[in-house]
Amino acid sequence: MRTIGNIIWFLFLGGFWSWLIWLIGSALAFISIVGIPWGRACYNISELAVAPFGKEAINRRELTQRKDIGTSVFGTLGNIVWFVLCGFWIALAHVIAGVLCCVTIIGIPFGLQHFKLAGLAIAPIGKSIVTKELAEEARKTNAKSDLQKLRDGMAVSSLKDYSEI
Repeated sequence: MRTIGNIIWFLFLGGFWSWLIWLIGSALAFISIVGIPWGRACYNISELAVAPFGKEAINRRELTQRKDIGTSVFGTLGNIVWFVLCGFWIALAHVIAGVLCCVTIIGIPFGLQHFKLAGLAIAPIGKSIVTKELAEEARKTNAKSDLQKLRDGMAVSSLKDYSEI
């Protein structure tokens, strides 16, 4: 189903145009050295725009369990600049396309893909495009790690409580 959805998306419901616009945005951003982070983000989004079914955008810190420049304060500042200059308008275009797709029942899955791209257009820096299965596995691994840290912290605090008795 993903393949059929991606083919219909690319040929008829905005996939080709979304992909082309994101690639052009990437090329324009790469012209200047300052624009390289936005160029990389646009290129990553173009990968999602060409075939969005079965793929998901995930925070790189969540994926790699490491902090990098795109997931730090600099990434946040870059996303703010992006939103003010371009992100709002691109997100608005994807929202309008999504609403138009959702007018019919058959178009709802394609409208949801436009909404996914709209959300990503707001803050693209620090994101990676991966399969849904990989994103789910990364989240499960992070949840297990967080649970273990919580349990370790609770064990230490309960030891402190008993030592005071």
